[in-house]
Amino acid sequence: MLSGLALIVAIGAQNAYVLRTGLSAKRSVVLVVSLVCALSDTVLIVAGVAGIGFLSSAAPWVLTLLRVAALLFLLVYGALSLRRALGPGGGLEAQSAAAPGLGAALATVLAFTWLNPHVYLDTVLFLGSLAGNYGENRWFFALGACVASWLWFFALGLGARKLRPLFAKAWTWRVLDGLIALIMFALAVGLIVELFSHA
Repeated sequence: MLSGLALIVAIGAQNAYVLRTGLSAKRSVVLVVSLVCALSDTVLIVAGVAGIGFLSSAAPWVLTLLRVAALLFLLVYGALSLRRALGPGGGLEAQSAAAPGLGAALATVLAFTWLNPHVYLDTVLFLGSLAGNYGENRWFFALGACVASWLWFFALGLGARKLRPLFAKAWTWRVLDGLIALIMFALAVGLIVELFSHA
């Protein structure tokens, strides 16, 4: 769950859109947008974990390569999160916009989700390779990551109006980015230990 939240909570186009939709759209539209995000993440996480499971038995060296790639990704992602946490600004302006209709909201959130190359790195490659570390228990890891996605998107979408003053402040996102950086670096240390144990 922590791995999933660390990736999902980071400020990005998709989260910004869910937040803005939650601030301005009808509750039914917000529910659809949150559902699309959570279902999309579930499909991608399951695909990543299933693919890594196949690769680990068919070509074990690929799993080592993916662990190295995931380690580099963790270090870069953690560094970027730390820079956002310590740098100027760092907040997400939660401005109200014209409330989108269901069709427009659905098309926009699908584009933000499926046309974003980072979503494939985060869910399929990164979470899939992390899950590979758990062998037969990798599906429990996948379940935790999926639960994190569902909790986050529905909390963000449905709670946006109540959290508007909080999300409009830069320090809130700085704290989140700082926590994300810590989680990323902790996972990187875990991967380093895992790589040396397989060496």
